[in-house]
Amino acid sequence: MKLKNFFKLILFLLFCSNTFAEEILDKKVKKLTLELRCMTCQNQSVYDSDSDFAKDLKIIVKEKFKEGLSESEIKNFLTQRYGEYILFKPYFTPKNLILWLFPFILVGISLYIFFRKIKKN
Repeated sequence: MKLKNFFKLILFLLFCSNTFAEEILDKKVKKLTLELRCMTCQNQSVYDSDSDFAKDLKIIVKEKFKEGLSESEIKNFLTQRYGEYILFKPYFTPKNLILWLFPFILVGISLYIFFRKIKKN
């Protein structure tokens, strides 16, 4: 009788660990797909989109996580395949330097013009 209960406990623990692992995988997929842009529905995340492209990409991301790839490795794979436009937050590279610095440059120039006009008055 005790052996039967032991096997039930083992089966229960195996089931729970599978369910828990699947939940962790789903959370990882959700987190990453929220950072990816759907190429068919512009400016909508892959997670929120119902397009065929988004469904396929969710499957690809899940498979890549199952293969043991990290989030950054999956992002690199997707940017090589679809370009950097797929990322909502592009990489900070010398190529994108003007994109990242332009708002600060614009604010600096505006403040310079503003204070210069104040001095004239």
